[in-house]
Amino acid sequence: MLKINDVIFYLTLFLIIIGFSVLINGLFLNFSKTLGVRSNSNNDGTIIRWGSTSKPAFGGISFYILFLVSFVVASFKHFETGDTATIGILVASSLGFMIGLADDAYNTKPLMKFLGQVLCGVILVVTGTVITLFDNQILNVALTIFWVIGMMNSINMLDNMDAITTSVSIFVCLTTLFLIVLDTNLHLSQKAFFIICLVQVGALLGFLYFNWNPSRMYMGDTGSQFLGVLLAAIGVVFFWNGADQNGELIFSKRVLSAVIVFILPIVDTTTVTINRLMRGQSPFVGGRDHTTHHLSYAGLTDRHVAIVFCAVSAVSMCLAIAILHFINNWNYITISLFGTYCVLLFSVLFYLTKRKKKEDKK
Repeated sequence: MLKINDVIFYLTLFLIIIGFSVLINGLFLNFSKTLGVRSNSNNDGTIIRWGSTSKPAFGGISFYILFLVSFVVASFKHFETGDTATIGILVASSLGFMIGLADDAYNTKPLMKFLGQVLCGVILVVTGTVITLFDNQILNVALTIFWVIGMMNSINMLDNMDAITTSVSIFVCLTTLFLIVLDTNLHLSQKAFFIICLVQVGALLGFLYFNWNPSRMYMGDTGSQFLGVLLAAIGVVFFWNGADQNGELIFSKRVLSAVIVFILPIVDTTTVTINRLMRGQSPFVGGRDHTTHHLSYAGLTDRHVAIVFCAVSAVSMCLAIAILHFINNWNYITISLFGTYCVLLFSVLFYLTKRKKKEDKK
């Protein structure tokens, strides 16, 4: 349990980070009239953004700055000498940030972006952040790299409407924070994630002030690529490799907790990919065919869509925590119940993408 002095320290840090996030993003917004502005279309005129106006895409820079601050703060309390895994997460996340920054500035080619994402996964694997789900190490490495690439693209694709990726990322970090508080058997390096996740929640909340509909700023690929790597690493450490309250590594618990925590980016990317392939289109080209868009076509406002995603994320957070820390009687029935949640959510959102639009978004 946290001591009262620790609670005061973390609460003060959290409030300071929120303030700095608002300040940094506010400064970027005031001093960037053209630099970093993202259009709502590709160079060929294809509409890829939901909003009708171009806005600065500087949010990701504030995420990264405060991420570095979290590492400095955590280094005083929780880093061990020779902790290559944590350093690897720092390096991979920094590379993800640079990949996104280059894409925002120069619109890099998809192949170069993909190779950079592969490198992020390789860095995590080489430094020790690797999924240990199978006895076969080759399968573990392949799954880890696939997970990193998938998350980097899923988080990026989910950033298609105001506050969506920001809100989902907040709940992933909150889930991790609760798991750390509840687990008294974590390694020292894992405890460092408490500060890292706490700071990211503060950074994201500060950015949400500018990103909530009607937004004044986007996070850009700078933010989504950085978050993709960081959240993928968190997923590996605390969910794919997560032990339950008894310290046991149960295959089905690990898979279900990972899928449930990241259910929205997974479902959105899966439905978009399936639908585009069925139409003979590339799944890597932007468009207005995401689950968020179809919720809007069904009659919800952009704010209501964000609230729905927040609600689903909150439910998923509670379910993941329950799986890893509160359910002792784990059997085929509980597995089926949690699996049904995943299938039902996918089915509902996939069904919405098949409904005819009520009206086109103006």
